[in-house]
Amino acid sequence: MKKELKKLVAQMEAQGFDCEVLGSGHVVVRKDGLRVTTFAGSPSDGRSWKNSLGHVKRAGFDPGKR
Repeated sequence: MKKELKKLVAQMEAQGFDCEVLGSGHVVVRKDGLRVTTFAGSPSDGRSWKNSLGHVKRAGFDPGKR
């Protein structure tokens, strides 16, 4: 898992999200038991990261909050 993704996972977990790392390296993000999005372990497309981050933000994640 990339360093940026590890940092993001720690921030999401601190804000009440559940993150599960799959064997493929993908990270499944859930809130209140419902799947919010899946981050690719190593996205080949830069939009993939931004799209997944957008889903998490709409679910209540604040990236500026520590």
